[in-house]
Amino acid sequence: MIAEIGLAALWLAAALAALQLFAGFAGARVADGNTAIAALVRPAAVMQAVLCAVAFLSLLYVFAITDLSVKLVAVNSHSMKPLIFKLSGAWGNHEGSMLLWITVMALAGGLIALIERRLPERTMMATLCAQAFVALGFYAFLLLSSNPFERLREVPAEGNGLNPLLQDVGLAFHPPTLYIGYVGLSVAFSFAVAALLTRNVTPDFARVMRPWVLGAWIFLTIGITAGSYWAYYELGWGGWWFWDPVENASLMPWLAATALLHSVSVLAARDALRTWTIMLGVVAFSMSMVGTFLVRSGILTSVHAFAVDPERGSFILALLALYIGGALVIFALRANTIAEGERFNLVSREGALVVNNVALTSILGVVLLGTLYPLLTEAFDVRVSVGPPYFNPVSAIFFLPMMVVLMVGPLLRWRRDEFSRIIKPVALVAAIAFTVLIRVAIWNDIGILPMFGLAIAAGLAIASFAPLLKRALRRTPLAVWGMCIAHFGVAVALFGMAADTAFQQERLVATSVGDVVEVGPWTGRLDSVNAVAGPNWTAMQANMMVSYKGGPEREAHPQSRNFWTPQMETSEVALLTRWNGQLYVAVGNQAEDGRWQMRLWWKPFVTFIWYGGLLIALGGALALIGRVLGDLRRRRNEGEAEDEAGHDFEEVPA
Repeated sequence: MIAEIGLAALWLAAALAALQLFAGFAGARVADGNTAIAALVRPAAVMQAVLCAVAFLSLLYVFAITDLSVKLVAVNSHSMKPLIFKLSGAWGNHEGSMLLWITVMALAGGLIALIERRLPERTMMATLCAQAFVALGFYAFLLLSSNPFERLREVPAEGNGLNPLLQDVGLAFHPPTLYIGYVGLSVAFSFAVAALLTRNVTPDFARVMRPWVLGAWIFLTIGITAGSYWAYYELGWGGWWFWDPVENASLMPWLAATALLHSVSVLAARDALRTWTIMLGVVAFSMSMVGTFLVRSGILTSVHAFAVDPERGSFILALLALYIGGALVIFALRANTIAEGERFNLVSREGALVVNNVALTSILGVVLLGTLYPLLTEAFDVRVSVGPPYFNPVSAIFFLPMMVVLMVGPLLRWRRDEFSRIIKPVALVAAIAFTVLIRVAIWNDIGILPMFGLAIAAGLAIASFAPLLKRALRRTPLAVWGMCIAHFGVAVALFGMAADTAFQQERLVATSVGDVVEVGPWTGRLDSVNAVAGPNWTAMQANMMVSYKGGPEREAHPQSRNFWTPQMETSEVALLTRWNGQLYVAVGNQAEDGRWQMRLWWKPFVTFIWYGGLLIALGGALALIGRVLGDLRRRRNEGEAEDEAGHDFEEVPA
């Protein structure tokens, strides 16, 4: 019965999305956006959110009780799984993940309808109309080709279980955060399309759009950071980024969202980059749709990908063409009606942001080409592998100069500036970076990219807090603190990437009980290998005692696990963390001579990669709080001015 309730709620939500679409279209055609039918738009959006929440909670319930009469549960769950993996299994598959997508989208649309009152009503109607148009395609996809509540005629005795690699707490956080980011970009897309249709590309529009872009960017940052760490410890390969096509599918929207975030901030603050902001709003959502197609079309083989039949992949491709093609057509028709906005000199903060946005979109192009090229060549029976030898150096061509501009940009004034004004802080930062570069080049035999990465990270770490100089720190806006912390997070993450690449050490050995192994400053001794059992797996567990530079011994217990349903062997690594890095230990199979295959890495400062990612997200969160509080104060002041003047605030002289 619960499954039928969820399916009925989904159908009703789709009907309300259709009502929202047509009512919003009617409202957007009227000058003030107020008509009898337009009054239905906001209630329809709110009820749609409620119904989608009911549908998703229904799916969680049937997974929690392991209702094997539901096909999705039978294929992706098992009665002996821990509860957290039963629940996360609800979105660890194609149909469930798409229901999560549409639920988050509906909740976002309902929130817009409830709280957003700053835009002209006509533009708001157009925004909710565009949001409903996007949602309708996903409703059709779910209900017509990917029903998550489909029943089985014959109920199996037990389920197939979830991919063991996905039976990890990381799956409980990684996809939801990414999807919130993706859907936040759909909101930005709807705002951009509405602004084009109503010719309302103004700073006020940008101030409304900015919190949604910032929120999406924060969740994308958290999702990518969590996904990187999950792959690092779960796959047992010791890498934190593999340039996997599905990893790229989340990176591309983040790059576009980062460029959009800076562009919309310039439009909100200085009324510039109008056309650029609208275009990036379309591109950012386009990249999330491209990622959706890659993950769910079945054309990729990846631990992250949901391989489905080509018909459903074609459905997603049709949606992508409809949404993105339609938006680009509207942009082509209306772009010449967008006013130019305020001008600025190249030597200005706006100029630095433009340079960085060009670099970000160039890196986006590099990643997109490297991701799609093997798929295009495979269509002609030519298999090509594109990996780090392409992505690392080609991306660095744009990334390293972008980091240099990032050091200087926040020090510049808006509109126009003179470089001579900031020569002292720039010289200090350059001296620090150059000193680190020379030190690393002389004393260490490492690659050129890690060498420059370490130098730039040192300079950027100092430059990140330069905008706080000569400020009263207690009265510094939260948005400024957020910018500084986010930029510092970039420096921390870059340092972790460069240090791990430059200084990591690896040992691949075959050991017997009692043997001693050394890797970097660590010494380990294999004491025993025992069989252990979990709720739905058995494992051979290596018991090691390890010490750092002869210090106190610590225990390490890597495992080689065998899951029962579905049958799969996985590697559960042992991680021993210090402030300056991690010891990473994986155990393999036993050889014929009785020795055990083991792989050990010493990875200096590798944890700084994820500390940096969290700092970037924290900076974004502080900026979001600061922007929201600032908008609330502004609206309160405007309301007080209206009361005093007795007429609309727009008529009160500035």
